[in-house]
Amino acid sequence: MGILSGLLSLPLAPVRGTVWIAEQVLHEAEHQYYDAASLRRQLEEVALARDSGDLDDEEADALEEHLIARLVEANRRSREGHE
Repeated sequence: MGILSGLLSLPLAPVRGTVWIAEQVLHEAEHQYYDAASLRRQLEEVALARDSGDLDDEEADALEEHLIARLVEANRRSREGHE
C-alpha cells in the first residue's frame, strides 16, 4: 500500500515543495522583521534623524512607536521560543 499511495500522491509533490519554500521564506521574513538588533539600530537612526532635524517630532514619534511595538513582539516571540 505504501508504494501505491506514494505513486498516487506523486502529482502533489510540486505543491508540497512550493508550500515548503513559502514557509521557509515566511520564516526568514519574520526573523528579519523582528530582529531585535536591527530594531534597536533603527530606533537609534530615528533618534539621530530627529536630532539632526531630518524628522520632526511627530514623524519620529510615529516611527518610534511602530519600532517599539515590533521590538515588544520580538521579545514576546523570543520568550515563547519562536525564533
